[in-house]
Amino acid sequence: MHIPDTKVVLSTASVYPASTAVAFELAAKLGYDGVEVMVWNDPVSQDLEALRRLSDAHQLPILAVHAPCLLITQRVWTTDPWTKLVRARAAAEKLGASAVVVHPPFRWQRQYAREFVEGISRMAGETDVRFAVENMYPWRYRDREVLAYSPGWDVTDEDYRHFTIDLSHVATSRIDAFAMAERMGDRLAHVHLADGSGSGKDEHLIPGRGKQPCAEFLEHLARTGFDGHVVLEVNTRRAASPAEREADLAEALAFTRLHLATPSRVR
Repeated sequence: MHIPDTKVVLSTASVYPASTAVAFELAAKLGYDGVEVMVWNDPVSQDLEALRRLSDAHQLPILAVHAPCLLITQRVWTTDPWTKLVRARAAAEKLGASAVVVHPPFRWQRQYAREFVEGISRMAGETDVRFAVENMYPWRYRDREVLAYSPGWDVTDEDYRHFTIDLSHVATSRIDAFAMAERMGDRLAHVHLADGSGSGKDEHLIPGRGKQPCAEFLEHLARTGFDGHVVLEVNTRRAASPAEREADLAEALAFTRLHLATPSRVR
């Protein structure tokens, strides 16, 4: 049995609404290989020195930085989206992270959206950090779809250098994960692992609890020599207690390690 070198990482978003510090504590306790920092309203997530202290205290590397691209983070690190990306890149470089995860712009960010593809390409050429643009999904209300992202939620329509594939977003989009990964090809640099039922909601279920081919996708990554990180970005808000949250994150880690194991070495 071959266990690939792929790092299994915990996103700090997985403990929301608990703090960034709680995510580091749980990641270290459970045996994750590192942390992806979601930069959000928690002041610690925005403070490089505080993050460095957490990393050192738990002897756990910060392997990726998720830029503040969410609706709730519109005012984090200023309101200018390019400044946010510059700061995310600087954070990744200073903390030793290899990837910055970024969402495509919202449609109402018109100037940013017009410049996004070219601007991301330019920024990617200025650093060794991978700017991995993440697939999103159409927003749905009853039987109607709202296209909230520009140039679009399907990031494979554009010529980005690197991609993040998020399997919960794939489920919400109601598309095929393997088809999207094939379109990404060797530009697939980062994985957000979570499950989904295919409902209109972005669920971020524990892998194995939805309808996505999470196990098969991990096996595919192992067979094809994927050289990025697999990040558990799951929703534990419904956990009835800290102990239940911990059990959920332990289950997610065990699932991922099991299915990343391959019966023979990749040649």
